[in-house]
Amino acid sequence: MVGKISVEIAVLKLPYNYTCDGDDISPAITLGGVDASVTKSLAVIVNDPDEPGGGDFTHWLIWNIEPVRIIPEAIAKEPEVSFPFEARQGKNSFGRIGYSGPCPPKGREHRYEFKVFGLDAVLDLQAGAEKKALLQAMEGHVVQYGETYVLYGR
Repeated sequence: MVGKISVEIAVLKLPYNYTCDGDDISPAITLGGVDASVTKSLAVIVNDPDEPGGGDFTHWLIWNIEPVRIIPEAIAKEPEVSFPFEARQGKNSFGRIGYSGPCPPKGREHRYEFKVFGLDAVLDLQAGAEKKALLQAMEGHVVQYGETYVLYGR
């Protein structure tokens, strides 16, 4: 049985500064219900399921975050993060390390899913990995899960 993590981003419509049209910084994510007795690390995957061509466009992969209540905004776009916590980041669908904000074509709004995984281990996965490798490394280790989404359009 996988426990629940509540995941909250303060707004439904993503502000400009968290997109490619603005400062392109990662938004703050508030987490509730993280059980540190079973969760040893957190992983976050941000995905655009509305991307033309079948969706599954990845905007952010970050893992090995200690169990925290808030992931603050503007996490450095480095493979190895050392502040405000230690973590590793992977390569997104833009081919970049770290968070790359929404940059949808003009037209309808897209949903951006923020999925948070509580893991019973710290992953032995090198920084720079892609989504498929992260998902494989997490197999059998997910003990908590939560998700939310925001909207952005141009």
